[in-house]
Amino acid sequence: MPYQDLYCPSDDPPPYELIASHGMQGGTEVDADGRIEVDLDSKVCKAVAKFIPLPGEEDLRYPPPTYPSFATGEIRLNIVIHVVGSRGDVQPFIALGNELQKHGHRVRLATHNVFGTFVRDSGLEFYPIGGDPAELMAYMVKNPGLIPQMKSLRAGDIQKKRAMVAEMLHGCWKSCIEDDPMSQTPFVADAIIANPPSFAHIHCAQALGVPVHLMFTMPWSSTKAFPHPLANLKHSDTSQPIANYLSYGIVEWMTWQGLGDVINKWRSEIDLEPVPATEGPSLAETLKVPFTYCWSPALMPKPRDWPSHIDVCGFFFRETPSYTPPPELTAFLRDGPRPVYIGFGSIVIDNPEKFTATILEAVRNVGVRAIISRGWSKLGGAPSRNIFYIDDCPHEWLFQHVAAVVHHGGAGTTACGLRNGCPTTIVPFFGDQPFWGNMVAASGAGPKPIPYREINAHNFAQAIGFCLQPSALAAAQDMAMRMRSESGVQAAVASFHRQLPLTRMKCQILPDQPAVWEFRKSFSEPVYMSGIAAQILLESRRIDAKHIHLHNMNPIVIDNRRWDPITGTASATVVTGANMLKHGTDIFYKPIKEIHRGCSPNSSPSASLPELSPARDAGSPGGQSMRDMQPHPGRPRTGARTTGAAFAASGKSLGKFVGYAYKGAVVDIPLATTEGLRAVPRLYGEDVRDLGPVRDWKSGVAIGGKSFAYGVAGGLTDIFVQPYKGAKDEGAIGAAKGIAKGTIGTMTKVGSGTLLPFKEPSLYKQHKTD
Repeated sequence: MPYQDLYCPSDDPPPYELIASHGMQGGTEVDADGRIEVDLDSKVCKAVAKFIPLPGEEDLRYPPPTYPSFATGEIRLNIVIHVVGSRGDVQPFIALGNELQKHGHRVRLATHNVFGTFVRDSGLEFYPIGGDPAELMAYMVKNPGLIPQMKSLRAGDIQKKRAMVAEMLHGCWKSCIEDDPMSQTPFVADAIIANPPSFAHIHCAQALGVPVHLMFTMPWSSTKAFPHPLANLKHSDTSQPIANYLSYGIVEWMTWQGLGDVINKWRSEIDLEPVPATEGPSLAETLKVPFTYCWSPALMPKPRDWPSHIDVCGFFFRETPSYTPPPELTAFLRDGPRPVYIGFGSIVIDNPEKFTATILEAVRNVGVRAIISRGWSKLGGAPSRNIFYIDDCPHEWLFQHVAAVVHHGGAGTTACGLRNGCPTTIVPFFGDQPFWGNMVAASGAGPKPIPYREINAHNFAQAIGFCLQPSALAAAQDMAMRMRSESGVQAAVASFHRQLPLTRMKCQILPDQPAVWEFRKSFSEPVYMSGIAAQILLESRRIDAKHIHLHNMNPIVIDNRRWDPITGTASATVVTGANMLKHGTDIFYKPIKEIHRGCSPNSSPSASLPELSPARDAGSPGGQSMRDMQPHPGRPRTGARTTGAAFAASGKSLGKFVGYAYKGAVVDIPLATTEGLRAVPRLYGEDVRDLGPVRDWKSGVAIGGKSFAYGVAGGLTDIFVQPYKGAKDEGAIGAAKGIAKGTIGTMTKVGSGTLLPFKEPSLYKQHKTD
């Protein structure tokens, strides 16, 4: 499918203002629906906004890019899909995984343990990552926004959630490199697909050097078209488009404040450096990670300020499962007019008996028949002539037989209802559910959403009545007609394939295999090889093992961007000092720890966990599989072994102390100063050229040369250009401002341009990768 078909430029945008204006006023506390009142006039938000770069006008025009075509079977990858959420969140990715299998890929879906049977029955491999979705849903109902309630703090729910996130981070990493839990078939991921709440995606991809592609059911990328679904905006002196754009960065910043330390602790365990607090919230946008949104362009087209690596492909629908309804359900559907479906899936409600009574009263007031899904909350009561309770039933089948649907607003359930032409009432609890409720209301296919905490028999009955009106039915059927022309899963797979760096991924000897090794001699161009190709060439003595190196098919570089020379230098100095203090203390602390461990009756060597550079192929030229590298139980320590371990621990800490001291004095602090100088023009509104990432000494030399050329040229011309621009725009006052800008620009640009090449940024990257 061509890219132009995904962009849908001929579709008129939906009435975004209906979404943006919903709940825009209020304080800074959590609303009843759990979204956050973001006061952009507050000091905190103004401070955070300074770290969120606004797009320039040139960023708003993205011509359709050209992508190499992808033939089925062109390259066969091991793909792991990370999903955190409810069954409704998992189901669309099952459809995606099945479609990827048709292209020859091996697909593993890594999600909560409880969904193991559900995933395996679909024909996909499964890996458990931990976490309890029922507990997560219960927490989200009690704390639907980013800020928890005080009673949750007192109950210790926050620490439990953080522990659950840590467990899932470890599970996601293991899902990338460990054998299949049932068949013991080796698996190492060549690519990662994930929904954003899994949190591990970019970090696992960085550790493995593989591509990562995010997919989600709610907007997660900054846009001026509408605010973040979890944010209600309050502002007076900020324009609506800018406020919308800033809301995404602020929500991400709040999320990182709660989980950043958990993520960084886990990163250290997989041998990655911590992510700076200023970079963590915006990693996906800074790194331009490909993003596919799985909602219908008919419901909400792609905003015009989203760049080319972001696609809106349509809802992910699985193949309609074969289903034979029980005789009681068949009889109920046959013996009267079409009923209304009411169900809330995996939502865990505090008082299901009270909520069931509210539903029944509303149904009686409207005078309709209803099918009520018990769900995880176990809704239910005595059956009657007009009420039928069901357990698990495929929505794809059931929604063909109902007059309207009432549900929580999960993206999958919303999509299924609209695809079948069902007018829809949404009772949102948390997350993206209010957003989708407003989108459905904006389309005319349903009433305004009724937050769960505001529901009563009266407004529930009014909402059902709205859905039974001819206008709502006409709007829903129009939406269904437009959605049936879409192929969301196929478009998403095409989007995934288009974004792959195929040139670096494909073996140059066996093109259908992923490259995991590089053959490189001296300054010659590397040859990318799969594990099989490298093994054959090694066994036939065509190549020497010393020329084989692990191939990083998709290098991910997380730079600590500096904002000015003062804070940049201070920050680098503090970090260097903290690292030196930590490892200086460890010189004495680690030996004591080893001695205590040696005295323990169940002690084992501290070196029992080897440092691994994970290979991506079972046929590793080194001849050592991941299973061979697993730790083995240690023997009881002798006095000599304990002493040796203590000296080794002290020596390792001493080495790190010296290394961080050298790195800070020679690389980190000078580089932070020069990068801060280069960033100064951004403080007065000038764009700073992106020189690209430094991956090795070659790219470091090239970027050093660019920095010198651009810095000196820009600095020498600023003293003339800035006063001219200022005078042209604002007259004499503008000329004075221009002289000041030109003077500052000359000093900072020339300074950074002349210093940066000699500080050799490639040394920094080389130090990080060694």
